[in-house]
Amino acid sequence: MSIDLMEVQQVPNRIVAAWAKNDAGAFAKVFAEDGTLVLPGGVFLKGREEIRAHMAGLYEGELKGTTVTGSPQLIKPLSDSIVLLINKGGVLHPGDTEPSEKEAIRATWLLVKQNGEWLISAYQNTPLAS
Repeated sequence: MSIDLMEVQQVPNRIVAAWAKNDAGAFAKVFAEDGTLVLPGGVFLKGREEIRAHMAGLYEGELKGTTVTGSPQLIKPLSDSIVLLINKGGVLHPGDTEPSEKEAIRATWLLVKQNGEWLISAYQNTPLAS
């Protein structure tokens, strides 16, 4: 397998950059067209438009002005065009330098390479604290 791990590591950076601007469209574009997003509380979203609409609502409400942080904990290539990425991070509210215990998460990202670009096919996170 020949995978450029630096390219793969840019996927979380693209999410961080979109979130810093509270840009739901840019956030959704990091996902494959049929990508899925699963979040605590039973949230299941499929497709860029559902993901964009959900994030737009959050950025206008409870997540307005927040940023997000994350760093890869494991990068596991499954083929030349599929990678499993496990990331640790969380939401940062204004003034935070690290996610609070409530906001800290571990996430699983299934990445696919489509048309030369790494995209999120499936994303799921879980809180680090219960």
